[in-house]
Amino acid sequence: MAQHRPVSAAHRLLSLDLVLALSALAGGLRVLYLAAEEPALPTEAATVAHVYALGHLTSFADTGGAGVSPFGWLQLAAATMVSDAFGRSPTALAAVREAVLFASLAGAVLVWILARRLGLTRWASSAAVLLLAASPLALGVQRLVVVEHLAAVWALGALVLITRPHARIRHDAAAAACLLAAVLTSPLALSFLPAAGWLLVRRAPARAALVAVVLNLGLGLAFGPAAAVLRPHLAAPTDPSAADWAALDPAWAVLTAVALVAGLAVKPLRPLAATGVLLAATLLVPGVPDTAALALVVPVAPVLVAGVAQAVFRRGAPGRGEQRWVRPGPAEITAAWRKAGRHGGEASPGDVVARSVHAREARSADFVRAVARQLGSSRRTEFGSDPHSFPAHRRDATGPHPGSTRSGDPNRQCRTETAPADTTCTAQRRDASHPEPATPTAAARPAHHSRRAHRRVGPALLLGAFAAFAVSWGVGYPALHPALDRGGPLASARDWLQANASGSRLLVDDAAWAELAGSGWPTGLLAPPAACAVTCPAAEWAVFGDDGTGLRQRLPSLEAAFTGAGATAVFGSGTARITVWRLGLPPADPAAPPEAPARAHAGEALTASARIALTAQAAEVLREGCADPRLITTIAALAAIQPVGVAAFPEVPGEDAAGQPRRRVLLTGGEAGTTAFYAGQRDLFRPASVVRTAEGVLVTYPLFAPPGLLVR
Repeated sequence: MAQHRPVSAAHRLLSLDLVLALSALAGGLRVLYLAAEEPALPTEAATVAHVYALGHLTSFADTGGAGVSPFGWLQLAAATMVSDAFGRSPTALAAVREAVLFASLAGAVLVWILARRLGLTRWASSAAVLLLAASPLALGVQRLVVVEHLAAVWALGALVLITRPHARIRHDAAAAACLLAAVLTSPLALSFLPAAGWLLVRRAPARAALVAVVLNLGLGLAFGPAAAVLRPHLAAPTDPSAADWAALDPAWAVLTAVALVAGLAVKPLRPLAATGVLLAATLLVPGVPDTAALALVVPVAPVLVAGVAQAVFRRGAPGRGEQRWVRPGPAEITAAWRKAGRHGGEASPGDVVARSVHAREARSADFVRAVARQLGSSRRTEFGSDPHSFPAHRRDATGPHPGSTRSGDPNRQCRTETAPADTTCTAQRRDASHPEPATPTAAARPAHHSRRAHRRVGPALLLGAFAAFAVSWGVGYPALHPALDRGGPLASARDWLQANASGSRLLVDDAAWAELAGSGWPTGLLAPPAACAVTCPAAEWAVFGDDGTGLRQRLPSLEAAFTGAGATAVFGSGTARITVWRLGLPPADPAAPPEAPARAHAGEALTASARIALTAQAAEVLREGCADPRLITTIAALAAIQPVGVAAFPEVPGEDAAGQPRRRVLLTGGEAGTTAFYAGQRDLFRPASVVRTAEGVLVTYPLFAPPGLLVR
């Protein structure tokens, strides 16, 4: 692993400021798009329902296809219970998405740490986190409730522990536990095992064997005796597809594809690139949900993109490919001393310390060979292993580094390694006192030209990348449709049911089950589609998204329950539409006259009355036949007693879209008499409520006026 020199307090504070700023950006954007309706994931509702059921110790059965992850549900349930998310959030979906948001923030911090430990500079690491925080694709994926977000956090935590400098056995054991948790959360997390094993073998092969034993033991228990409780299963493939997600950020998709391949050529990034390639390959496997695989790719891709960009720029930058100074640790010094003993040297540990305090190496293994070179062995170092070490071009500008024997004073080697009377040292001093005049060589000219070319190409590449992301994000952000209303159509349907069907037994889909259960509706009165596998229980109402067409086609008994059903309220539009159905309505009498023309005819008569003052809006409702016949009849009766002012026929949310007549009216003038008149009505004409407000008297009738009240 790469060795790090001590970091100053100023650098630590700068890193902390960058991490906090980027975390705030990531959190703010995710809060803004938390309630976005598009892109929607059909299986998200079942996960939310399972989380609520597990957290409240009740039972729930979905219709299948939503995947199974008991450990993932347990994590989300624990998070919602600790934060009281179901009690604070406007909807059950928002409550669970809140827990996913915190997981995404933890993932952003872990991406920063992992990038730094893989050799990325502070600014390259910041670019990686910025790409993760602000990409529309990342925002769209990481706002959804999929357990793979939790698996990604566990896997990143394992890689951070494995790449920890001077890691001990307890850190490796914790890494094994994190990997086990990741796999138990989602089987796709198995793709991170090659990266973890590769990094462990680089550092300590014996530790890799230990981690493998612990991990295999845990997986054997989880997928063996405890399989019925812990074994996860992937969800069925559904839209949106990988192509749909890539359309949110085409630049991210292209750069990720390039970085997955190019990362295999950058030594520090090879383990992570191998994991990214495996995850990308799963997108081509039939039966694997694209959204789940992308949830694991999203935190990996920015590290690869930033790491490959850093490697490209450093390769072309002058002096970036040279050796670097690093301060050796005790383990490296001991290893170098033992290696020197095997080569027949008589050096003591103190001599090795004196000779290698500023050895030119960035990796521990290469450092051992560099110290051995001073004692008789040689090894050429590789580029780009430690971002914290002293750069070679700065070393050349400031003079020879203490302990150097390849630049600066050639007598320093003699003073530390040979006796003063050594003839070799005398010759070196004589040569140093009469140096040869420096002359330009042919080899220096290409370096000069490459430096100038790099200065031209580097800014051009950066500007091109910025322009590509600006165009890509300009397309992706509008497609996310941020929603300021955190409730949404399902919350409106919930409120309507509580006002008009409280205490009734309902047939509901997965999303409605979670929402109504979270609002306090007794779960015993909620029948999910799985309860209709053979025969549907008796119910009065049904609440389904998108008319429940797909479920009704899969479950014949559910289709039978909709016989005689009528749409009573509709909320939202498109794929987010929620329809409330009244079940068991009596069939319409084919001999009866249609209601709408009768309402329009009676309403036209009211508008012609001199004793009724109507606003333009109220008159339009009456002429179009959109007023409840009970309101038309009672307004006509009240006008015979006193003059009546009709200010409006307020809409009951959701009922206009379902074709229901307006059953509320706001009356002005003679409020005392109006209130007494409606409060004294009986039987069919008794209103559900009569309320005096600042604008007038608001009269509301219950649903479903009996037919035949108006005759044309």
